[in-house]
Amino acid sequence: MSERHSGSRAGYVDLPGGDFAMGDAFAEGYPSDGERPVHRVTVSGFTISSTTVSNQEFAVFAGATGYRTEAERYGSSAVFHSALRAPARDVLGAAAGAAWWLNVRRADWRHPAGRNSHWTDVPDHPVVHVSWRDAVAYCEWAGARLPTEAEWEYAARGGHQGRRFPWGQELAPGGTDLCNIWHGEFPTHNTLSDGFLTTAPVRSFPPNDFGLYEMTGNVWEWCADWFSASYYQRSPLHDPRGPLSGSARVTRGGSYLCHRSYCHRYRVAARSRNTPESSTGNCGFRVVRTRGKDQR
Repeated sequence: MSERHSGSRAGYVDLPGGDFAMGDAFAEGYPSDGERPVHRVTVSGFTISSTTVSNQEFAVFAGATGYRTEAERYGSSAVFHSALRAPARDVLGAAAGAAWWLNVRRADWRHPAGRNSHWTDVPDHPVVHVSWRDAVAYCEWAGARLPTEAEWEYAARGGHQGRRFPWGQELAPGGTDLCNIWHGEFPTHNTLSDGFLTTAPVRSFPPNDFGLYEMTGNVWEWCADWFSASYYQRSPLHDPRGPLSGSARVTRGGSYLCHRSYCHRYRVAARSRNTPESSTGNCGFRVVRTRGKDQR
């Protein structure tokens, strides 16, 4: 494993790169997610944002460019049922097999819970209802890019080997919640022991040892790679960038809806995916910058 991070500036952390064991060392993942085999990977140095992109930051981008997200253009997006702030007529239906997800008219990054909500109520929360393509558009404007999946896991581990979580092996050491996930009976009762039903403001929980916040829980984070459940079996040793093609892009980190009863993907090794045009109320992104470039 590499040395600890070399420094941070203006919300970014410089990581020197190094090698690490990527994948699920505990055989706890879902086979269809392809978290195994554990394999050695070396990543080159990179600079990563210490938090996911916030509503305020995305608003600057949208204001400067006039960009309209795919959810805005499609006219709807997926909202968790308990978070809904919209009239019943705006609910266009529920997801098959996941009735807690509602397809809501006029739900988008500006209106994260539906038309009766607004991003200015939660400016320091992660931007959500952004597709992979929306995230790439932001990155292109900001002189940045999405992290590769390997960069993301290397960063999430914070310089440590063989941990389940950024902070260690226990989910809530000493009874202290260290990430924003679901507590209680999913999807009907949340104890709110961590203080949040849906998104939490960025920097709500302690950072990992690289100085990165909410690398697990809060919102899923888009990565650059196409997803393949078999990729780890043939992954390159140096700077892997995922398959050349696919139907879905990798997401990492889990979200406020993850729960051990059905989606324990809040582990640092956990993987998931979604199609590039999809948007939901629990997926955002953070960015990687090329060193030496001016920072906005």
